[in-house]
Amino acid sequence: MVRMLLGIGNPLRGDDGAGNYVADRFRAPGWIVLDCGTIPENFTGVVRRERPDLLVLVDAADMGIAPGEFRIVQPDDIAAVTFGTHALPLNIMIGFLSHHVDRILFIGIQPGGTGLGQPLSDAVRDGAERLIRLIGEENIEKIEEYNPKR
Repeated sequence: MVRMLLGIGNPLRGDDGAGNYVADRFRAPGWIVLDCGTIPENFTGVVRRERPDLLVLVDAADMGIAPGEFRIVQPDDIAAVTFGTHALPLNIMIGFLSHHVDRILFIGIQPGGTGLGQPLSDAVRDGAERLIRLIGEENIEKIEEYNPKR
């Protein structure tokens, strides 16, 4: 079983670097981990070549919850919660990759500050560490799903 995690974001913009932080620190047997920066579409060739059973995308997402909390976001809700820092909207990229991957999950981490030059906040770092543990322990199903109606 091949699993892949793509960390997405801009670490120069504080908590927008949450996905990069996860990609930098997550290691587990059977996982391919890539830090995609702000241009995850540049990594679609690797995804298509590897054809993972599971593809996990991690990025900062404004869901109106406490900084550092994270949720699985459905493709139809991604455009409403992600930042405009990506050249290609993530929901379009997911649609493109869905023909090459058995299952794709987008996990958003709620940012606090995203100002240029800010460091990753303690709350987001703690949340990212919790997420790393859950994924490493293969407990992704314990991650709550984002509900935009709340």
